[in-house]
Amino acid sequence: MARSRSGGAGHPPAPKFPAPAKPDPSGGLARPEAIQGEDEKEPSLRPKSLTEFLGQSSMKENLAIFIAAARERKESLDHLFLIGPPGLGKTTLAQVVAHELGSDITVTSAPALDKPKDLAGILTKLKPKDVFFIDEIHRLKPVLEEMLYIAMEDFELDWVIGQGPGARTLRLGIPHFTLVGATTKAGNVSSPLVSRFGITCRFSFYEQADMEAIVRRSAGILGVSIAADAASLLAASSRGTPRVVNRLLRRMRDFAQVEGGDTISLKVVREGLRRLEIDSLGLERYDREILRVIIERYAGGPVGAETLAISVGEAVDTLEDYYEPYLIQTGLLQRTPRGRMVTPLAYAHLGRSRPDSAGELPLF
Repeated sequence: MARSRSGGAGHPPAPKFPAPAKPDPSGGLARPEAIQGEDEKEPSLRPKSLTEFLGQSSMKENLAIFIAAARERKESLDHLFLIGPPGLGKTTLAQVVAHELGSDITVTSAPALDKPKDLAGILTKLKPKDVFFIDEIHRLKPVLEEMLYIAMEDFELDWVIGQGPGARTLRLGIPHFTLVGATTKAGNVSSPLVSRFGITCRFSFYEQADMEAIVRRSAGILGVSIAADAASLLAASSRGTPRVVNRLLRRMRDFAQVEGGDTISLKVVREGLRRLEIDSLGLERYDREILRVIIERYAGGPVGAETLAISVGEAVDTLEDYYEPYLIQTGLLQRTPRGRMVTPLAYAHLGRSRPDSAGELPLF
């Protein structure tokens, strides 16, 4: 679902605790649930500009050049493809791009676009240089992809009028716009669609220094004080993901407030992480459960994704999109042609003894 926001420099700042969003009385599409996370309750935590957007330095530097060039030519920015695990800032970056361009942004998700008329309704309402953001673009229906091909390349829209032998195709012109597509599964996006994006940005998990900077920035916005060692531990326990560290910071603020302290100390963070069952690597209970299941039920692997998802009671998409990327990044899990396998590091982290063959890649 989608809605438009003003991204211009004159856009007034949002209140710190805004009222819940109401449905669009005009019948337009509303924003997807995926974007209505906890950040939306305090939208000031979202960066508004590239300067405020911390981390992803190389990608950000290149994007700043592309945006500056488009503004100098007074053209729309080339279509932008964002790839990366959830929570790394793809939606936020799309909003930042619109702000930097001085353009409005319309936000939707691929599952919300059911029929061609849904997509056509959005495209025909766009203004020149607007940004159109589609989240989960890998879930776009083939018929809608075909509509996008022409819209992205020729800025025109094919529309069929009538039925049967008397049907005819009408081609309508639409304003030059910037499509921003975001996905956690780049391999599931068709090659013809990928080839029409002029700019590709790949997100990686954030470095420790960037995560600490995000903690300090968010704490300042929330009006709370956090000790340097507490910020360091919180950053290290947040999976290299800004969405996670902002969520944990709020919870630490709660713990500190109830204990009567005016500062989030190292003691508060340690106790808070213990209560939330988050360990020193940032693993949550389900992360450890996935590793335990592979070790205890499947002798360290290999085990297929569907079998593993059923064993831990999670959806396959959640397993592959949220849990696995970080477990692989930390070297605790590996994907092989025969399935998922834990590594020697997983045995050590869980304090388990390892059979001689555990953690080794299959020979065939």
